[in-house]
Amino acid sequence: MDPSQNLLAVVYVVPGGPHQSHKTVHVDLRALNDDSVHPQAAGRTLVLSGLPKFNTGYAKLKGFGRHIALLRRQHGTPIASPNSSERMWQLQIWDWKNSITSNCVLSNTFLDLRQEFDISFLGNNRLLVVTDDLKLDSIEDMSRTPQLMACFLLPFALPDLGCPLLTPDDSNVQHSSEPQMQTPQTMYTSDPKYQLLCITLSYRTQVFIISTRIFSDLDGIVGTTSIPWKRWGPSNTRIFKHAGPCSVYVSGNRVLQAFPIHKSYTQYVLHVMDFSPLAVANRRGLGQVVKESSTVFIGPSGESLTTSLPYVDVELDRKFGSDSVDLEGIWADQNGIYLLNANWQCKNETDILSDTPQSRWLEVIGL
Repeated sequence: MDPSQNLLAVVYVVPGGPHQSHKTVHVDLRALNDDSVHPQAAGRTLVLSGLPKFNTGYAKLKGFGRHIALLRRQHGTPIASPNSSERMWQLQIWDWKNSITSNCVLSNTFLDLRQEFDISFLGNNRLLVVTDDLKLDSIEDMSRTPQLMACFLLPFALPDLGCPLLTPDDSNVQHSSEPQMQTPQTMYTSDPKYQLLCITLSYRTQVFIISTRIFSDLDGIVGTTSIPWKRWGPSNTRIFKHAGPCSVYVSGNRVLQAFPIHKSYTQYVLHVMDFSPLAVANRRGLGQVVKESSTVFIGPSGESLTTSLPYVDVELDRKFGSDSVDLEGIWADQNGIYLLNANWQCKNETDILSDTPQSRWLEVIGL
């Protein structure tokens, strides 16, 4: 959903074919205000490229400006390979205003059955694909497969850590390629050059915060087969490791993290972290500037990783949560921080068996 373009893109699956397991995926483009065909779309339904002998088990959409991307996780059909557990991922990108068809397609086999994948648009012409490493692709020419620009190696394979969740923020990247008037920078203004990506691993107990500046400063590394972690990672990343699951939200240069406390992990404290260089240089007495390197032990064999991306850390002076209240989500904007809470207090035996909380409410913390 993109309210700025009055766009609602809907992905749905229709069973069909001679075998009950066969499913067809469709993507419809609608106007958000009245559910009609979007007036700027090249057509109502996008045409998909299918992988032969593979069925879709999972699909989701991502969009940015003129681009819409469909991510699919697929598996071999029983007819094609009855004993096979082969899994594939496929990515297809459309310039939805100009064509309902697309040759901009990527696909590959998962290296591990536990492996996941995700993407993030980095402006109008670049795409970051996260699988077993970080691949930066050019999508400037939509008539062909995305072109690899650089491959950034991770310190170890993601499947050993769990399912990655990529949390990009595109709110401050201009959709237009025309020059934009620059506004005076303050510590409260998000700098598009220093947008952040967040990868959460191992049931949200490990959080990688990565500055996207490394994906724009490619002097001397374009065309390199692979860039080792030690060359790009430590100075452009900050890793946090938590004792229990952590809720995290990224907006521009800022990260909002709910740090679990106590062994029950039902209470937490909120940290607002600003990773923009301007905030680090001019904190004006707010929070603590963290410039020192930090080392965590992480990965399948407990490898030590040292990272040093500077930031300003502000801890809110109260604790949140309780034994019966869970934090289901956090997000923020220029006006405040929003906490979605759920009350799981059980009053009777029926409540114990229920997968629905007694109540949910939104708490707002003003900034």
